[in-house]
Amino acid sequence: MAFWDSFYKKKKDGDPSFKKQLKGLLGYSPGNVTLYKTALTHRSIKETSDENNERLEYLGDAILSALVAEYLFKRYPYKGEGYLTEMRSKMVNRAQLNDIAIRMGLKKVTLFNKSDASLKTSQIFGNTLEALVGAIYLDLGYKKTSRWILHRIIQPHMFMDELEARDINQKNKLYGWANKHGKTLEFETIGEKLENGRRLFTVAAVLNGKVIAEGKAYNKKDASQIAAQNAVEKLGIENADSAGHGY
Repeated sequence: MAFWDSFYKKKKDGDPSFKKQLKGLLGYSPGNVTLYKTALTHRSIKETSDENNERLEYLGDAILSALVAEYLFKRYPYKGEGYLTEMRSKMVNRAQLNDIAIRMGLKKVTLFNKSDASLKTSQIFGNTLEALVGAIYLDLGYKKTSRWILHRIIQPHMFMDELEARDINQKNKLYGWANKHGKTLEFETIGEKLENGRRLFTVAAVLNGKVIAEGKAYNKKDASQIAAQNAVEKLGIENADSAGHGY
């Protein structure tokens, strides 16, 4: 860890190249650089809560959810609560945010233990994006954060027409397929742990007593939807409407 301690110290002491990267990522010169460095620091580098991004992730998650809710409320004035909730879930789910974070270049500037191979393919970059939103909110306030999210996240990375057409209720699709083929489908919570101060649930899709896919999220409903989506993809239900798959 000596290299990473030195690397982090260099950033903390004021690395011009880091500031340039940060400005390129944000689109503006940040006021409180230390705040953003904290947002980009994973706990695999700094374990104490005032030096890693877990607290900012908690804040950013709430801010992002609220701002996306406001955006949807204004965009769809005649849609009901259920539709708006479903659209928000499509926009801010863990996998979606992780993909957006990587496309934005967050993987290149996030400080994490690169010797841990599991982190390179994990969803910590979506979590880092939430932490970054928390930092922006503390630095710029609600209105400017709202504009930043619109111009840097929603407009370039969230294609609303595609999201509207996407069937998020994968559980219903999977239940329908199971009923059609005479199979028994259940969703079971197989894991629960604290992560970033919140409960992370692991839910399994169980077909005829066999676990075929898993999903993780901060609530059981989202975890079961992710498990269902993974199962749908594994079974090829998107492309095959009739054939059995041996489960």
